[in-house]
Amino acid sequence: MDGVFSLLWQAKALPKVLIPVWRILLDRLPTTHNLIKRGVVVNSPLCVLCNQSEEFSQHLFLDCVYARHVWFLCFTWIDILMVQNKDLRNHFENFHLVHMSDKHNQVWRGMWVAIVRSIWEQRNKVVFKQGVPDVKEIFQLTELLSWQWLKHRVRSFSYAFSDWHLNPTQCLLSVR
Repeated sequence: MDGVFSLLWQAKALPKVLIPVWRILLDRLPTTHNLIKRGVVVNSPLCVLCNQSEEFSQHLFLDCVYARHVWFLCFTWIDILMVQNKDLRNHFENFHLVHMSDKHNQVWRGMWVAIVRSIWEQRNKVVFKQGVPDVKEIFQLTELLSWQWLKHRVRSFSYAFSDWHLNPTQCLLSVR
């Protein structure tokens, strides 16, 4: 487990965002499953996004139809094919591109953080603000968050959002 968390703390994301992701990897977020486990009254144990399965962290961030679409959009955007692991910790740990340096993979893992953070924010919007699940909104938030974090965490990253949106791979490879 220490290796997973070591990789997490090195990811290029804002520190205040890494804490909820740390909780995700520990399965300590207040998903409906965890709230039921703790004796908090919940209307339904089903995932608030898809309403098809119980809302475990595993389901919410990887197995939910909305999450799968978001991962697909992100992989398509970066122009890679990737096999997804079905375990959250392994999914994060294996979120590694062999043809990239450690520095590039820190940025790449920051993308993972942005994806799960965006899914969690969408879930909370549905729960607390009567929002409607929207894959494109989750993906767009992921793009924006990852770009903002790179602008603030990586000195050599000087791309405009439009560059990041249109050619993320080139921007990612330029990080030194």
